[in-house]
Amino acid sequence: MILRPLRDTEEDAEAVGVVAAAAFGAPHALGGAPGTPEPPERIARFRSINRHLARTDPGGCWLALDDAGTPVGTALSTRREGTWGLALFAVLPQAQGRGVGRELLAAALLHGRACLRGIICGSRDPRAAAAYRQAGFTLHPAMRLRGPVDKARLAAPDGAVHEGSAKHRDMMDSVDRRTRGGAHGPDHEELLRHYALLVVDDLAGSGYVYVDAANDGRVHLLAATSRRLAKRLLTAALLSAPEGAGAEVRNLTAEQEWAVDVGLAAGLELTNAGYVCLRGMRPPNPYIPSGMFL
Repeated sequence: MILRPLRDTEEDAEAVGVVAAAAFGAPHALGGAPGTPEPPERIARFRSINRHLARTDPGGCWLALDDAGTPVGTALSTRREGTWGLALFAVLPQAQGRGVGRELLAAALLHGRACLRGIICGSRDPRAAAAYRQAGFTLHPAMRLRGPVDKARLAAPDGAVHEGSAKHRDMMDSVDRRTRGGAHGPDHEELLRHYALLVVDDLAGSGYVYVDAANDGRVHLLAATSRRLAKRLLTAALLSAPEGAGAEVRNLTAEQEWAVDVGLAAGLELTNAGYVCLRGMRPPNPYIPSGMFL
């Protein structure tokens, strides 16, 4: 097996997509629902994010190749102001149990060796959960909200929510530092390329949320200085979904009951879904991590 850094190329981005799809099942690997086709824009977005991470964290993004040069595994990790995150960890089914995952995870963890905090949004896979625990992470069982939004049941936001843009990056970085201990920095530029941004920034405090309002209504990242503002942002995000469309909110720990309450009020279904794995930090609150941007 050969382990090499992920390159900022279409070829490597495609290789990551192939490995992830085989490991998790397409289109689940791209964020879609089982049994649905893979829209071209979702594939393009996934590749764009992979290339973004290869550019920002060349020491934390790895591709494993077999003796024939075929990609068999990948691990993508980020380092942001003392907070390390594992964005993606996947190994082909036929290569599992051969030490590929162990070597990939070790390389990714080495990228965060100087970081005080670490975060992973893990799946239900018991082998991955065991690996994260052995690496020193505390496993917090996570919940997921999903389903059509019943806007008639959802009260209007209790204050103003505005459309955000790149000019809000300093504010968002400040909220990131307060909630998760490290700003997302350049990740905001990539997030803005793919998702709608809603912000609150007034005397009551600040916060933001990214949502795929035009497609699946999925909330990808939310941070705020108070639960009240977080509830306002999540409510606005769910109301932004097209009429009759669904929405999804992942990676909710028990500390995010405010989000559970908003989702249930909107008629979403609540289920168990994997873990939020943390090292050197308590569950950020009020905060909803993104699977890849953490």
